[in-house]
Amino acid sequence: MSTQTVPAVVPNFDDEANAGRKLAIICSKGNLDMAYPGLILANAALGEGVETHLFFTFWGFDMILKSRMNDLKFSPVGNTAMHMPVGDMRVPASLAPVPGMQAMATKMMKHQIAGLGVPEVPEFLEQIVAAGGHLWACRMSADMMHVDESDLYDDVEAIINASTFIEMTNGAQLLFI
Repeated sequence: MSTQTVPAVVPNFDDEANAGRKLAIICSKGNLDMAYPGLILANAALGEGVETHLFFTFWGFDMILKSRMNDLKFSPVGNTAMHMPVGDMRVPASLAPVPGMQAMATKMMKHQIAGLGVPEVPEFLEQIVAAGGHLWACRMSADMMHVDESDLYDDVEAIINASTFIEMTNGAQLLFI
């Protein structure tokens, strides 16, 4: 048996390597646990100098609606991966619909997020925009929900259709969350 030395993969964080890179994140869910992945990835990309666009559609609108963005919930129903914050104990699926479970799970998750120093959704959006990120709302979703720009977080640049978003993010790495 021969032993081969495999060269180590070392990431290159050179600004020139990131020149022209784009990341487009489609945020389609507004649950607390689904809001953070897109925001964290956008923040990380901006920190690496990557042009970043977030497109909010369907229930992702909860993240940018002034009336809902401060009160996102974590729903344990249907979340088979939910576990308690201590150890590896899973929450039985049969307990998820119990009255009060959503409130308890939301409080637990918010506490864990705050303990890591991660900002709440509105502050995270503010941080992303301050770092040069772009926020866009989906025209079809806005029409379906009877929402106009005055209902949205102030830093959402515009309500645009999907084809406009595709054109403006041409060549971007695309993430659908």
